[in-house]
Amino acid sequence: MAVLDSTAVTALGTDVRSVMARYRTLKRRGQWRAPVVPSVVLVECLRGHPGRDAQVNQLLVACDVVESLPKALARRAAQLRAAARRGSAVDALVVAYAELRDAKVITGDLEDLRTLAEHANGVTVVPIGSADAGS
Repeated sequence: MAVLDSTAVTALGTDVRSVMARYRTLKRRGQWRAPVVPSVVLVECLRGHPGRDAQVNQLLVACDVVESLPKALARRAAQLRAAARRGSAVDALVVAYAELRDAKVITGDLEDLRTLAEHANGVTVVPIGSADAGS
């Protein structure tokens, strides 16, 4: 399973046609595992303009957008951020979601996310476009 941060959502949104083609193929074969996108990530990758946000919104159809933010998860994200001494609150939440689901994080912001993940259990951070990002 994968959790996407805002840089991954934005990057994949710029190539939404090929991503959606792959999504349809994998879904037809019963092989699609929807990546998780915590709703707080949308704050960083949407602009509030329907035209500019169209590609990202298309991508989100193929994702599992998690809207809940339990207090325990927020506290865990705060612990990760304090231990790492870097990264945004959104980045820390992405890593906390990944830890909860025993998932990898796909990102373009390797430095911050890897630093946060060093303090989490079982979280791997992989760059967008790497072979590991697709599995």
